[in-house]
Amino acid sequence: MSGNAVRLQAIKDVEAYVPPAVSYLAHEAPGEIFGVNVFSKAVMQKRLPKSVFKSVMSTIDHSAPLDPLIADAVASAMKDWALEKGATHYAHVFYPLTGLTAEKHDSFLEPVGDGSALAEFAGSALTRGEPDASSFPSGGLRNTFEARGYTGWDVTSPAYVLESPNGNTLCIPTVFVSMTGEALDHKTPLLRSQQAMAEHAERILRLFGHEPSRVVSYCGAEQEYFLVDRHFFLARPDLLNAGRTLLGSKPPKGQEFDDHYFGAIPERVLGFMMDSERELFKLGIPAKTRHNEVAPGQFEIAPMFEQANVAADHQQLLMTTFKSVAKKHGMECLFHEKPFAGVNGSGKHVNFSLGNATQGNLLFPGDNPHDNAQFLVFCSAVIRAVHLYGGLLRASVASASNDHRLGANEAPPAIISIFLGDQLADVFEQIAKGAATSSKGHGTLMVGVDTLPSLPSDPGDRNRTSPFAFTGNRFEFRAPGSMQSVAGPMTTINTIMAEAMDYIATDLEKAVASGTEFNTAVQNLLTEIITNHGASVFNGNGYSDEWQVEAAARGLPNLRTTLDALPELISEPAMALFERYNVLNRREMHSRYDIGLEQYALSIGVEARVTLEVGRTLVAPAAVRFQTELAVNLAALRAVGIEGDMAGLEAVSTPLADLRVALVNLAAALDHDGGTTLAEAEHARDALLPAMAAVRSAADRLEGIVADDLWPLPTYQEMLFIL
Repeated sequence: MSGNAVRLQAIKDVEAYVPPAVSYLAHEAPGEIFGVNVFSKAVMQKRLPKSVFKSVMSTIDHSAPLDPLIADAVASAMKDWALEKGATHYAHVFYPLTGLTAEKHDSFLEPVGDGSALAEFAGSALTRGEPDASSFPSGGLRNTFEARGYTGWDVTSPAYVLESPNGNTLCIPTVFVSMTGEALDHKTPLLRSQQAMAEHAERILRLFGHEPSRVVSYCGAEQEYFLVDRHFFLARPDLLNAGRTLLGSKPPKGQEFDDHYFGAIPERVLGFMMDSERELFKLGIPAKTRHNEVAPGQFEIAPMFEQANVAADHQQLLMTTFKSVAKKHGMECLFHEKPFAGVNGSGKHVNFSLGNATQGNLLFPGDNPHDNAQFLVFCSAVIRAVHLYGGLLRASVASASNDHRLGANEAPPAIISIFLGDQLADVFEQIAKGAATSSKGHGTLMVGVDTLPSLPSDPGDRNRTSPFAFTGNRFEFRAPGSMQSVAGPMTTINTIMAEAMDYIATDLEKAVASGTEFNTAVQNLLTEIITNHGASVFNGNGYSDEWQVEAAARGLPNLRTTLDALPELISEPAMALFERYNVLNRREMHSRYDIGLEQYALSIGVEARVTLEVGRTLVAPAAVRFQTELAVNLAALRAVGIEGDMAGLEAVSTPLADLRVALVNLAAALDHDGGTTLAEAEHARDALLPAMAAVRSAADRLEGIVADDLWPLPTYQEMLFIL
């Protein structure tokens, strides 16, 4: 079947597609099925001996060391529960530095001497696994011939049974480390960073007179994504291989009318959403919000807040679930940050807060002056952290795919700043001058525990152009890309917050020890922080050219590309920071840098090869056929004395010639001798990306000229609007 026939058949198949009916059965109402496939606290309480349950809860709720003596009892109960759920295998699920999920399945069945088999699951199998580590990215932490790696049970993230038409599997969230103990995954540093952050947050709470329970960081990640029909997806080699369209001109109508945003959800998409939510609910994932996003074909799901490491696990599981369910509905779910040029890309806004069971959300202003003073202290920690380590925050979201999105008028700029809202910013401005006024202008008041006026929970409008915006009771980090794990950004946020809160606690402890009254010490501290670090606070339009100039004057870095941002990981201040708080050592930091470079070069290399293939085998032949048709038509007309449309022939011949030149240049750029990982990444940025852009420019011009029945690729108009 010719290329254009594949495209036209895809359109017919999409038009004829009848999606499956989706509805909750009576016994599957959302409230009834939530968490049914999770080995939750409630399940453990029913199935574990009291002493074992109490020990596990001490680890989960209070970060007590896991007692290895209880492993067999937990494993036995978990096995029995999983078998009742139809599980035949178990798997340690971990998150290697590919950014994807990894797992190895083992059967519960063990043969016995009489030829039969028994279901076995020992405590040692629960707590530790040994997958081959040689084929995962390690950034030099491991040689390829050194294969040993270990997974370790993360008891704070619940096990679950993953259902499949071909059988169910008990999934156990784990960390993944080398035999030297160095982190080969995203979860290990996240857990380490949570521990560091908690220690210093609790020091501050004690200064405010509390005996705090364990402080944890919370994350609520808003996931944006695109849906396209799989017939179109499979007819686009670029989507299939690279996750984004490397060619394709804008449709006559895009998102300029803003009519898709929050519009009525298409019936087929709603069916997918309901089916997905049912699976998420079974896994205890608290999906809360669903809606159309700005771009046609783009949608969003937002969960409730969860503890950061659980949220990270659930985000990975959510993406896996969406991919699987979308296929059942004849669609493909695209998580690439920029699958279509000319319309908004997709992010994964990470809403961050911290709190505990006794004091609640520490970033909520509260209803009384005591709470307000405490809130301002924690808010000032964010200001200090973002100002000192904005480059690290930028590096935590750096990727070849996210480079297409950051800085456009759809996502925050690469300059990391904080939005506080007019009123909260005004309070800090007045603190910098030594005093604060109430929101109603009732005089000048010190920031003392007993005299600070109440602050509203929404101290200003929202700012969609800010990378790090306060939104009433949390900060929203808008820069993470839709494909990436939230573990990386959350690890960075926890670590820089640990440093800021360590600084604050130490300052206040010294002041109080020297005899300074606590309210005065708080006032002095807040004044110092906003004076020295207020440059990171910006309430204006982050998309404006003026902000670029002003940010430079403030000394804020503008790390536009991944290759600009990644060196932040191996700067001396960054390595000292992560090592000081036992989150990542210097070798682990260098490994993240090297892997970032490698992933960047590999991603663009794949895109370049796909661009070359599609240009040579699909676009150029289609253009030649159309050129031939025009030439034959012109010759036939001239044979009977009629002057034909020479301009039409030239209109296709010029971009076709440009395409041929661009393809030659791209092939030459791909014929690269190699070198260091950095050299490969720089070559990808400096040679491959411009060469790909030249191919795209010529191909997109041809798309607007070549006869529709000859064009081989599903168009933007078809992919974005036919669902």
